[in-house]
Amino acid sequence: MANQKGGMANQKGNWNSGNSKGRFLYFARCGGSTRMGCTMNRLVLMLALVLVVPAGAQTAMPPSGATAFKDTSAFRPPSGAKVAIIEFEDLECPLCAHVSPMVRDAMSHYHIPRVHHDFIIPGHVWSRNGAIYARYLEDKVSLQVAEDYRRDVFASQSLIASPDDLQQFTRRWFQAHGQAMPFVLDPSGKCAAEVEADCALGRRTGIAHTPTLVVATAHRWIEVTEPDQLYAAIDRAEAEVNASGGRPQSGIR
Repeated sequence: MANQKGGMANQKGNWNSGNSKGRFLYFARCGGSTRMGCTMNRLVLMLALVLVVPAGAQTAMPPSGATAFKDTSAFRPPSGAKVAIIEFEDLECPLCAHVSPMVRDAMSHYHIPRVHHDFIIPGHVWSRNGAIYARYLEDKVSLQVAEDYRRDVFASQSLIASPDDLQQFTRRWFQAHGQAMPFVLDPSGKCAAEVEADCALGRRTGIAHTPTLVVATAHRWIEVTEPDQLYAAIDRAEAEVNASGGRPQSGIR
C-alpha cells in the first residue's frame, strides 16, 4: 500500500485547489444471465448487519486500519446508481495494480459503477505523468479507452521505472490502439489541472494511502480496508438499500 508516511515524503507546501467531478464506469457482464441471488441465510445475515449498525456512522471492513477521513461528501454514488465503488488510486502503487482486477470483477459481478479519482503519492516519479496521459485519453477519446490504458499500465508496472519508460510504453500503447500521440500532449495544462483537482479532493477528504476503496450508497459508506472484503462490503450495502426500499435517508451521509 502506498502511503504518505514512512519512506514517502509527507505532503507539505502549497497545492493548487480545484474541483473534481469524478469519472465512473459500468462494466457490463458478458452474456445475458443475471447474478444469482444470495442464499436465505446470507440475506438474513446482511439484513441483521443493517439493523445493528447505525446509519450514517463511519464503517470499515475490517475495522482495523480505518482512515480518519476529514470530509466524506465525495462518498456517494453517481446519479442513477444505488451502490458504487469510490476509489482513489496511484498508477505507480503496487497494491493498486494488485487490487485493480478485483475491483473490475466486482463491478462486473454486481453491475455497479466505480467512481475513479487520481491521488498521486509524493515520491512517485512517473505516476502523475501516467494520470495525465490517461486523462488525455478520457477527454479526447473515451472513458473506456482511458480505463483500458490505466489497467495496462498496472499490468506493466514492473517494467516502468522512470518517466522515460512510461513515455515509451505510452507511445507504443497509443500505436497499438490506433491512437495518434501528440508531440505535446497537454499544451494548455488542462489534463494536469484535472489530475491536480482529484489530488486536492483527496487531501480535503483525508486520503492517507492508495488504494483507498469505499463502497457507498446514498446515505452511508463503508471503507474497504482489506481488498478481500470488497464483496462483503457490497453485499452489506446492497442489503441496506434493499431493506430501505432503495430510498435514500434524507440528511444522512
